[in-house]
Amino acid sequence: MGVPAFFRWLSRKYPSIIVHCLEEKGKECNGVRIPVDTTKPNPNEVEFDNLYLDMNGIIHPCTHPEDKPAPKNEDEMMVAIFEYIDRLYNIVRPRRVLYMAIDGVAPRAKMNQQRSRRFRASKEGVELTEEKNRMREEIIQKGGYLPPEEIKERFDSNCITPGTEFMDNLAQCLRYYVADRLSNDPGWKNVVVFLSDASVPGEGEHKIMDFIRRQRAQPNHDPNTHHCLCGADADLIMLGLATHEPNFTIIREEFKPNKPRPCALCGQMGHDIKDCQGVAREKQGQHDEFADAMPVAEQEFIFIRLCVLREYLARELTMASLPFPFDFERSVDDWVFMCFFVGNDFLPHLPSLEIREGAIDRLVNIYKDVVHKTGGYLTQNGYVNLERVEMIMQAVGVAEDNIFKKRKQDDENFKRRNKEKRKRMKAEQQGPAFMTTGQFAPQALGRRGGPEPVHNARYQAYDMRMQSAEQHNKDAAQSLKSMMRNGGRSSAGVSDGADSRGQKRKAEDSDSEPEPEDNVRLWEEGWKQRYYKTKFDVDVSDEAFRKKVVRSYVEGLCWVLRYYYQGCASWKWYFPFHYAPFASDFKEIKEMFSEFEKDTKPFKPLEQLMGVFPAASGNFLPATWRNLMMSADSSIIDFYPDDFAIDLNGKKYAWQGVALLPFVDERRLRAALADVYPDLTPEEVRRNSLGSDILFLGRSHPLFDFIHELYRSETREAAPVPAELCHGIQGTLNLDEDPILPDETVKSPIPLLRDISHNSSINVKFLDPQFADGFVFKAVLLPGAKMPAAVLKPEDYERGNRAPWRPQLGFNQNRQQAHLDQSGFRALGHSLSRNQQQRGQYSAAPPPSSYQRGSYSRPAHSSSHQQFQHSRQNPVPPAPQAFRGGPPQFPRQQQYRGGGHSGGHGWDRNLQAQQSAYQQNLNRAGTGPAGYQQRYDWTDRRDSRAPRQQPQGRGYPPPPPSQRYHWN
Repeated sequence: MGVPAFFRWLSRKYPSIIVHCLEEKGKECNGVRIPVDTTKPNPNEVEFDNLYLDMNGIIHPCTHPEDKPAPKNEDEMMVAIFEYIDRLYNIVRPRRVLYMAIDGVAPRAKMNQQRSRRFRASKEGVELTEEKNRMREEIIQKGGYLPPEEIKERFDSNCITPGTEFMDNLAQCLRYYVADRLSNDPGWKNVVVFLSDASVPGEGEHKIMDFIRRQRAQPNHDPNTHHCLCGADADLIMLGLATHEPNFTIIREEFKPNKPRPCALCGQMGHDIKDCQGVAREKQGQHDEFADAMPVAEQEFIFIRLCVLREYLARELTMASLPFPFDFERSVDDWVFMCFFVGNDFLPHLPSLEIREGAIDRLVNIYKDVVHKTGGYLTQNGYVNLERVEMIMQAVGVAEDNIFKKRKQDDENFKRRNKEKRKRMKAEQQGPAFMTTGQFAPQALGRRGGPEPVHNARYQAYDMRMQSAEQHNKDAAQSLKSMMRNGGRSSAGVSDGADSRGQKRKAEDSDSEPEPEDNVRLWEEGWKQRYYKTKFDVDVSDEAFRKKVVRSYVEGLCWVLRYYYQGCASWKWYFPFHYAPFASDFKEIKEMFSEFEKDTKPFKPLEQLMGVFPAASGNFLPATWRNLMMSADSSIIDFYPDDFAIDLNGKKYAWQGVALLPFVDERRLRAALADVYPDLTPEEVRRNSLGSDILFLGRSHPLFDFIHELYRSETREAAPVPAELCHGIQGTLNLDEDPILPDETVKSPIPLLRDISHNSSINVKFLDPQFADGFVFKAVLLPGAKMPAAVLKPEDYERGNRAPWRPQLGFNQNRQQAHLDQSGFRALGHSLSRNQQQRGQYSAAPPPSSYQRGSYSRPAHSSSHQQFQHSRQNPVPPAPQAFRGGPPQFPRQQQYRGGGHSGGHGWDRNLQAQQSAYQQNLNRAGTGPAGYQQRYDWTDRRDSRAPRQQPQGRGYPPPPPSQRYHWN
């Protein structure tokens, strides 16, 4: 879903939904790789039934990765995809179903976003090539060194679109991959595999949701099935909540910002193309054997537990004193619906609602205030109550003016803080104007050697004054020169961007960085007039046009919610504007929408390519079809502009802006394609047809014999799936025209991999259960569903007399906590004290309540007055006990028995760290002229008449004898 920063906001607001994956790695013995045994229990202490893969989230990083070298050819790309799926399977280890869904032909509402993305990708690729050529020429002219440019065809990621040869080859490779795993991997033997390739219409994640919806509507469905969905899109969280399944988990890559990327020119790490200096690469290794090895950390995965998110939402959405019965499931549906206003793949977000500004929290607060007046919930089973939605929008509209002003104020404050930060960093880099020497020179903390003694104090002071005066004279001379250059004006008042040296001021030193001009200025009066005039080229007084925009947006809200809960309501509908209306414009919307057009059909794959591809990617199309994109005589040439504008729309970066592309007219497109359809070859006709899902399983599965018998009998009628043989899954089976049958060799489509000579898998076409027109899937918890144990701390926990709260780590509520005995803590403290230069903030500090009992002991109360009087008479402080030759008195270590916090391991760990630090200081004291022992001896000799008094505190016996400590 197009909600920038949604997952970041969600994970920060509800942190307990995140669980880091535990992954078992394969081993290698005598050069032979031993794979992971997935038949064993899941190391994450949870067993998943079904694993769903949104394959496009796997295909893109495997074909054109950003943080490692790209595959050299298409075969290596396929192998990388196989390895990625293997890794996910090893982590999740499903026991019933593996569903792999690739994006097929999308609804028209989604095609507009796909068109924008592909045109952007093509434009950015051309701009990057031009930038590389320009930078290469400049660096070579300056005498820099760059490796010879490889003659390599750039991989066009636009080929990852239904209808291309690449996607057709991927489908064949995945068929081979599934057959190989079912035949050779014991962890796959009882799993049913579904493959929905690019020939099946629909987005990958929505094909998965449609499968789940239709299966849970069957009488044999297990309501406690544990689902796991893999994908990085934010809309997966919404889709998971929309299923109302009690056990739903999402697995995704852990996002780590600021990953190192190689320079596009020289291939070295540490700088971008704009900062490349053409420096020769340093040799990697003695014989440059590590030249091609890029230091890349393996990507880690995390789980998102939607059952924990439901706990959070239950606390946030629960409302008392409602005029109608509270239904948590209905409130979750309303929460999902309200998230659509901050952005999605089908509608632009409202101008006044930004996720980074807490828009969802604002909507929830308004919802809880208004729901008492609405008389009910906003949605039900994917259908919207527009009269109640209007009340929410009007409440947002009242605050729009203040939202825009606060946004401007926050932006100015952010710029001011950044400017001050840059100034501080620049001052820190420059350092002080002059540096003193001798005793007054700054010394590094922890340095063994002491400061140099002052041999002549008067000369030292004279030198400091002369350095200061010299620096002051330089500043005055520089200021005078600057004033003369500016015609007698002080450089402080110069506004033309010149600094004190007459040079143009750099961007980071300016008061404001160059930003695109914002003609709308939402923070000033008249913002609505300027918005409609700038974005739509109409006057704000044109009520009919504003209602037209609002009507289309209302239709979009109804379409999106229906898409999430019931499936695609219309393949033809789309939002025909680039910008959204204001919340205050949502007036009298109750009658603006009735129903969508029935019996609409999706585009065919090649037709979609014509609707989303730029002319630069026309090589993936037949020649006559490609000519429609490039020929000046084409009737649809206006659909494929060579260049287009990007409206930043108040944002800073181009990728955040709006691509102002013309919308494709479906009637004109089909009319133009009617003349070139006869030119398709039989292979292109096959790729342009719509396909069906494929079901795979192995010989040991109970359903194997049933499917094998269908091929033996050569029946052409659809056969229903026996639910008792397939974990309650229902649907219809049809024979495949090119099946994979047992005991027949499966040819490898990849030369790097061998054929499957002993195949024990079988495949068949699969069709989901069908329902009558007008059937409504219920958005409720199914009967018999068991909610997982609560994870969050109960809200009333502090008011009860219970045991200390133990937060749940991972999926297992009864996981045993790690425990170390005293010897383990001694070894840990010994290692940390030697190898860590910087300790943690709690590494050597005793608990606050134990200061009176530790090595930081204060004088006894009975002698505090006596010591105070002594300190007034003798200004020389008494030497601490730790530096008088004897060991410090540490308290005796107590045996940890659990329960309370006193005497626990944390306190023992502090004592070990203190003892280790003392031993280091003791050894250091006698090794150099600046040792602690010598310094304190020198102080004592300076005033030998002062009576020495030991600090009076509570005495403790020495620590138990061990090999680590040798007290003198």
